[in-house]
Amino acid sequence: MTLDPVHFDGIAELADRIEYEGEERNHRELAREVWENYLDPLYHDGMEVLAPLTDLERRCANIEELALETDQFETMHGLDSGSINPKVFKNGLVVDVAHAAMSSSPSDLDLHDSRTVVKALHTNDVEPKFGTEWESYNEGSKRRIVHAPRRDEFEQDIVHALALYRAESRHALDHAEDVSDLLLLDGPVYPKGIIRWRDRGSILPDLFEESKEVRTILENYVELVETFADRDVPLAGFVKNISARSIIRTLREKGVNTPWAHDAAFFSQVLERGKVTDGEYERLTDDLTLTNWFVSRAGSDAFFGGDEATRYIDRKFAPEQYDVTFCVIYDPRQDLLFKIEAPRVFTSDETCRRRIERQVLKEIAISRGPPTVISKADSLARIGRNSTYSLLRSFERSFDSELDENYNNVRWGLNY
Repeated sequence: MTLDPVHFDGIAELADRIEYEGEERNHRELAREVWENYLDPLYHDGMEVLAPLTDLERRCANIEELALETDQFETMHGLDSGSINPKVFKNGLVVDVAHAAMSSSPSDLDLHDSRTVVKALHTNDVEPKFGTEWESYNEGSKRRIVHAPRRDEFEQDIVHALALYRAESRHALDHAEDVSDLLLLDGPVYPKGIIRWRDRGSILPDLFEESKEVRTILENYVELVETFADRDVPLAGFVKNISARSIIRTLREKGVNTPWAHDAAFFSQVLERGKVTDGEYERLTDDLTLTNWFVSRAGSDAFFGGDEATRYIDRKFAPEQYDVTFCVIYDPRQDLLFKIEAPRVFTSDETCRRRIERQVLKEIAISRGPPTVISKADSLARIGRNSTYSLLRSFERSFDSELDENYNNVRWGLNY
């Protein structure tokens, strides 16, 4: 039902009482003060959690000139994993299916057709054992079932993470030899969703400690970094939606005024350029702007390059080579922020770092969004609504059970 106009106006007029334009201008000034005074480096409890890889700086690059630049890499590959999202059945099964795919530019149709599928299952019944080994199907593709450890909470989080990260990491490793110049993962370069389990309640930290499946995932991502480093082929992650709050949380603990909801809002105001004409602020949109590269040990970023990882994984390089490094890119045309992540083993080399940075800048300039190989990988890996519906109907027949749905599924059109 559409909101009645009188009530719409009544709600909208409340916003007129909040004079926030001046506040936003002050926030931009505050962001630049924080940038200049706190990030070179940023400490938390005496530990360096964020530091420039070289110098603290903000840069800009003209969008039209970027679009005309020569490519830094002859070929590019992208990788993503999509899922149906966790589903609960009336017989107690909780299921998610992840489906990983790799894209390439120029296109490679055989590579595009290859998939890695992982179905993760959780049940509170202690009798059945559903796990399988890898098996091939359709030339060039593989699949398996992962039986998630039995837990009384977070079942949906568990099956989702196990399916998604097993599929993504396995597909990347299986096709590493197909990548000759640059691989971009769609999202962070490490499985941060699982790393965060260490700090969530009591169930997930125990699972992080005990699960062989978690250990396999961690080992896969370390092997991925080492495989690409040995081949001298850069590996990076392209983060489209930055949700981290580790920087502003650390600043707040220091007593610094940080009005932003998350790190992305802070970086947006650091990187936005504008001018004031006749008292009106106007954003400048001719250039992409970006930060220097940072070494991050904040939150889950600290794991793979830190001492704690020694308990779970073997690393062939010095631990600091696995550190997360990143730079942030701001596109003023749509007021969007993106992040490039890469292990330090790649970005410590200035030439490699600049090539990754320049190629991604060009891709953003042309596409007004993520690089083409990222969009293509996302499209290949996505399991659409119709396919999800058909799969769930098939699962209901196989499990001899129906989806355990509630009224919200019907109300919001989420039922299948």
